[in-house]
Amino acid sequence: MTEVKLSAAVTGYGREGDTEPLPMAVAERPAGGSWLAWLGTDGRVYLGRLDCDDKLVGTPTSFAGIDLQDVHADRTGGVVLLTRKGDCGGGKLCGGSSSPCRTMHMVRFDDTGRQVWERQVTNLGGSRTGYDDGARFVWWYQHHGRLATDGKNYAAYFGVAITVRNGSCVDIHEGDRMQVVDANGKLVSGHRDSFEVGCSHSWTTRIVWDPRTSHYAMVCATDNACRIAQPDPYRTVAAGACDGSLFGGDLVLAPTGGYWTAWSQGGGVRLERFTTGRSNLTVRTTAKSSHPHLVSYGTGRMLLAWASGSSIAAQVYDAATGKTVGAKFTVNVKDHDYLAFKAYSDGSAAYPAAGGGNRSIRIARVLPLA
Repeated sequence: MTEVKLSAAVTGYGREGDTEPLPMAVAERPAGGSWLAWLGTDGRVYLGRLDCDDKLVGTPTSFAGIDLQDVHADRTGGVVLLTRKGDCGGGKLCGGSSSPCRTMHMVRFDDTGRQVWERQVTNLGGSRTGYDDGARFVWWYQHHGRLATDGKNYAAYFGVAITVRNGSCVDIHEGDRMQVVDANGKLVSGHRDSFEVGCSHSWTTRIVWDPRTSHYAMVCATDNACRIAQPDPYRTVAAGACDGSLFGGDLVLAPTGGYWTAWSQGGGVRLERFTTGRSNLTVRTTAKSSHPHLVSYGTGRMLLAWASGSSIAAQVYDAATGKTVGAKFTVNVKDHDYLAFKAYSDGSAAYPAAGGGNRSIRIARVLPLA
């Protein structure tokens, strides 16, 4: 564990709800080290470079943003996914209380951390505001998102508000949206994996690039038949129940084709292996948690982690068979329901967590397994 001293205060964990801001994210920098992003308390998202000892080097940069979603890196820089203020316009809601309308953006940065371009992946702007028919924006509904890349383009998969005219007023629904942006910051129109709306209602949206199929793979938790599903079109991965305890975890590649996803129902954590549609292997773990984390861990293994008291418990699994490898162990940082472990090419996995105060972040690194 490494304590990273920050130049700007980081937003606290808060209530950790699926509509609350996310405080921090980390990603491997292919040239070595990491990019660390955090949500400041001043309406800015900060980006700093960590060396191979997880120490902050250089001067962090920042971008306008009121909520951080994810950060992903490549050999010439990377992309941070964040939300910004938008405009609801003068439309009328059919019912319920108004909420600020916001937009989701990818911000491209170079290998020094400086901005190269930005692209909105919601659709407000011009003559379209949040309360106009056909708007896709970020409301108070679940809106967290994740990034993935095919090595050239970047994809964002996130919860989205959906505006539908209903007579003289509009209703706001909730689903999810996947958009692809090319290396020049332009939306890739009609990308075969992108969609306006996939799962609805949707939460815990997860995405990974699969180089074996040359497709982005995604899963969501949804109250459409109450399940863990693949979106657009719906394909059930695992059947659940809409009792308030259905949550998705993360999505990783399985070594022999297909994927693993972690999810929770009633506080019990399961692992599911699937290709297209229903799971072909279910592992009922001993973990008791509503929000499990799952990450690829070296060659042929994966790491499952979950909140356990004031720290995190973790267990390694064989990614081919789903069998445990070694004993359960403890990661001595505070868990957050919606933050992510990230895999590294050296076989380690890293997790950004709350530090000793609002001017530090702790990077917990699980070293490679021999």
